[in-house]
Amino acid sequence: MLPLHKATNSFLSSLSRPSFLPTLPLVSRHPAPLLRSTYATHTSTSTPPPNPSSRKSITITSDDGRVRWTDLSRREKAARTTQQSFNFLVVIVGVVATGFVASVLWSDVFSSSSKVSHFNRVVERIKNDGRCVDALGNPRKIRAFGDGSWNRWTRNRAIPSRVVKDGQGNEELSMQFNVVGPKGEGRVHVRMRRRAGEGEWQYRELWLDPKAGKSRIYLERADAVAGEKKAPGKMFGVKWW
Repeated sequence: MLPLHKATNSFLSSLSRPSFLPTLPLVSRHPAPLLRSTYATHTSTSTPPPNPSSRKSITITSDDGRVRWTDLSRREKAARTTQQSFNFLVVIVGVVATGFVASVLWSDVFSSSSKVSHFNRVVERIKNDGRCVDALGNPRKIRAFGDGSWNRWTRNRAIPSRVVKDGQGNEELSMQFNVVGPKGEGRVHVRMRRRAGEGEWQYRELWLDPKAGKSRIYLERADAVAGEKKAPGKMFGVKWW
């Protein structure tokens, strides 16, 4: 039997707590530790060199330079050498071709002594000459071209010209082209000369032959003037000087 004071306390506790409330289990203040999973990782720091027995054979067309020279066989070294020699040859040919094209463009188009520059200067002289404007019309509408055909592609061809060098090194340039204006059309004749050792070209002859029965228009007649100066003087049919 329980003592009297313990029995009394137990009876009072039962009276102060409702009988219908369930008894909840006690929760610990310290939760159980969570389970953590660890995974092992591996980082590769270097790629192992390819096994020569497992890689493809190197040829002239399949070599991309990834395989080291020391790992190549004799045949593969010969293939790589041939490929690199061919690539170097292609580069050299490209440089030479580029230099040639640049030289041609400079001598025939951009240089002040090129045929295109002479052609442009002659056309400007014709547009600025009053006699040529009277024969052709408005200078802003005067067009110059090489061939007299009505075909547009044929007209856009290079202006026909010729350069001849004599035994003394003197150069002579001859050029002919057509001009068309609102009032008429004609053909231009140009002849220029550059003495040996000189850089400037000198006009010898420059004229315009208008069509429709009009007379020739001279813009330069250096040879004719020189011939008149050298002609011997005559009086009464006798040469005096």
